[in-house]
Amino acid sequence: MSIVVTGATGALGRLVIDALLTGTPAGPSVPAESVVAVVRDKAKAADLAERGVELRIADYSRPETLAGAFEAGDRVLLISGSEVGQRVAQHAAVIDAARAAGVAQLAYTGVLGGDEADFDLAAEHKETERLILASGLPYTLLRNGWYTENYTANLAPVLAHGAVVSNAGEGRVASAARADYAAAAAAVLTGPAEEHLGRAYELSGDTAWSLAEYAAEVAARSGREITYRSVSAGTHLEILTGAGVPEPFAAILVDVDRAVERGALARRTGDLTRLIGRPTTPIAVTIEEALAAS
Repeated sequence: MSIVVTGATGALGRLVIDALLTGTPAGPSVPAESVVAVVRDKAKAADLAERGVELRIADYSRPETLAGAFEAGDRVLLISGSEVGQRVAQHAAVIDAARAAGVAQLAYTGVLGGDEADFDLAAEHKETERLILASGLPYTLLRNGWYTENYTANLAPVLAHGAVVSNAGEGRVASAARADYAAAAAAVLTGPAEEHLGRAYELSGDTAWSLAEYAAEVAARSGREITYRSVSAGTHLEILTGAGVPEPFAAILVDVDRAVERGALARRTGDLTRLIGRPTTPIAVTIEEALAAS
């Protein structure tokens, strides 16, 4: 039996493998020979191979390549694809391959709220969960909330213009660092199967913050004047497209902000902290790391 991580060269996948190899407060490390990275590009995973991780080459969009990605008894993490609009077909191919192989666990990184999530970006996650349940596979659903890095990745224009712009109003986000979600995935892949199979975890940060509070934290950490500009959905869409964001993606971002305003990404269940055995990473820490890297 191996622990298999798909999308292993992505930002989340690399962190999951690191958590498996180094251990977390919730569990010990796993021998590298027990870890498998499913990747599209072998060259991009050379560093993982150097750490002793087995590489299996496969592509979500090429179902024929997935036939050798899994083996009977594997515990598998399906990290959701990044190509909006194509993910259901891609995920279905992975699910079919996992079922054919007879894996012992299929964990999936979905979205906070599951069936109750009412924003456009959640639709493909909900359909993927439906396919997993229909497959009969032993499953664990990791319904990830927002990554703080979704915001800190956009620090350059925030610092350049001195403003955080959003149509989220006074809505709040219970985000956590990407590494927190990676540690949770490692925990469910290495912990006793009977504790995690057939469960859906609602994962989010310990603290829900507003965009105004985020702007104030960026200002405090950067030493610059940063304000929060709350704008209408239409104005935000115009700003994003004017900055070169493709309109379909800009519309998704605006819709997510509407969800934030409704409180859809503010729920806190404590599941993430319980899984990782420590508090989630405060936004100030992630902001500091992003500023240091900029």
